[in-house]
Amino acid sequence: MLDMQAKIKIFKALGNETRFLIFKNVFTGGYTCSIDKKDPKVEVSAHTTCVSTIAEHFEFSLPTISKHLKELREANIIIMEKKGNKIYIEPNVEIVRELGGYFGTLADNFDKNRELFFGDVTVS
Repeated sequence: MLDMQAKIKIFKALGNETRFLIFKNVFTGGYTCSIDKKDPKVEVSAHTTCVSTIAEHFEFSLPTISKHLKELREANIIIMEKKGNKIYIEPNVEIVRELGGYFGTLADNFDKNRELFFGDVTVS
């Protein structure tokens, strides 16, 4: 269960346009990763990508992309794992589902919460 600080960390991480775009594309499968030619037996999930592939899509250096990925990892919305000579990245789907659940609850209870806090208010 995400506490308030964890939620804030996620929103701060996604508040940067580059990090948001990286996350969106990692989450939606916008990047594909080449096979590790040095160790082709490394098992990789179809939902992963690698740092070098992400860097190819941005006009930033690899260290800059790595810094953005570190922020996303620290916010716990991506998972990074070194396999062979590459670092593979995949979305942390469980955290994203949990966060989405909070929004669903807010939306489902919108009218009730509004009435609770503001009474019977009509907007003209």
